[in-house]
Amino acid sequence: MSLFDSALSMLGSVSQNSGGNASLMQAAVSMLGDRQPGGVGGLQALISAFHQAGLADIVQSWVGTGQNMPISAAQIQQALGGGQLQQLASAAGISHEGAASQLAEFLPGIIDHLTPHGQVPEAGNINPAAVLQQFSSLFGK
Repeated sequence: MSLFDSALSMLGSVSQNSGGNASLMQAAVSMLGDRQPGGVGGLQALISAFHQAGLADIVQSWVGTGQNMPISAAQIQQALGGGQLQQLASAAGISHEGAASQLAEFLPGIIDHLTPHGQVPEAGNINPAAVLQQFSSLFGK
């Protein structure tokens, strides 16, 4: 059983109570921890997508040590494009628009948590179980 599978089991009861929220967070954290061939991917690829979409200031505020700037669902759609956002929505069993809206709420906090000193960890060095445990309280209410 992989570390991510363990994290999914840990949040199983939370997912049942909160619908797509926990499932979307699980899918997003899994995406952030993915390592692609060549050692890139995950969080670095996501940050790059925001830069390419003209949203560098917003994503850098999440990585940096200052205040996190908000992001809209439309900006999430702009940065992630249809394919990646649709994959996350499908994994969570929610609409494309619903996924963008929910990601706009919790993605800044997740990225901020993963970069506590303003440094982006290398691809593959993100512990999905720890991240999901940290944010599981969002879905317990």
